[in-house]
Amino acid sequence: MAREYDLKPAPSAGEAGVASISSSINRRQFLRYGFNTATGVLAASLGVLGFAAILLPPGGSNEGELGVKFWAKGREDEAWYGAKHEQLMTRQDFVDEAAKSNTGTSGASGIWNGVPVVVTYVTHSEYASSPTSNGKARFQFTEGVDETGKTIGHFEDLSDADPRLLPSDNLVMIFGRCTHLCCIPGWQLVSNSFTEDSWTPGGGDDGGTKLFCICHSSRFDPTVLEMNTNRNRSNGSTFKYAGIRKAGGPAPVGLPIIPIVLNGDVIEGIVDYLDWYTYCD
Repeated sequence: MAREYDLKPAPSAGEAGVASISSSINRRQFLRYGFNTATGVLAASLGVLGFAAILLPPGGSNEGELGVKFWAKGREDEAWYGAKHEQLMTRQDFVDEAAKSNTGTSGASGIWNGVPVVVTYVTHSEYASSPTSNGKARFQFTEGVDETGKTIGHFEDLSDADPRLLPSDNLVMIFGRCTHLCCIPGWQLVSNSFTEDSWTPGGGDDGGTKLFCICHSSRFDPTVLEMNTNRNRSNGSTFKYAGIRKAGGPAPVGLPIIPIVLNGDVIEGIVDYLDWYTYCD
């Protein structure tokens, strides 16, 4: 039986900015305009919902900026980070919010280098050795299975080669474009059993604390890190990437991560893996 869910309030459709760009873009243009491509997809799929809350204005000016900024347009009164809209994210922001959670987690939509992201925090260091029955989330590193059911490889095969792929002080940043039809999944954008403040291990579809794509209900578990594979939409070449696991829905595979570093307490992205984000251009 399909689960029912309630969309959280969203502003009117007239508030959403829709950008039109060429279907063929280079890497530099992708970083600058990639977010606005998804705007058009969402406008077509969800126009009646007016989901401007997660859409960025056309021609974003964040290209080349390593710092990650909160994005809460249209949700300033609803999202826990609403008052921080367009401010730089800090680790302490997420630590404070996670302390209010039953699962020790928090998350927020943002913009980095002109593209949409979701940053999540998991109190892994405190609960990693505790029984999973306590419902406290922790990271799990595992093998990824592609859309055909083939095992691709283990997350640690990648993180051993580049430890920067590991969570940074309990933080993970995720590329905010769905692997299904390039819509924009988010953290607690809807209220349902997939997004509630609960957690179960294993990366399955039970339990909450999932990223949820409002277009076609794909779910992703930000606590399960895996290796998987996808393809560059422009040239068809395939690539392996480190990402979070798909828990359910029509998305074929999980979402890639964007490695981060802390500059003091400010969250910054690393630009070494841009090819991982080319499945939507």
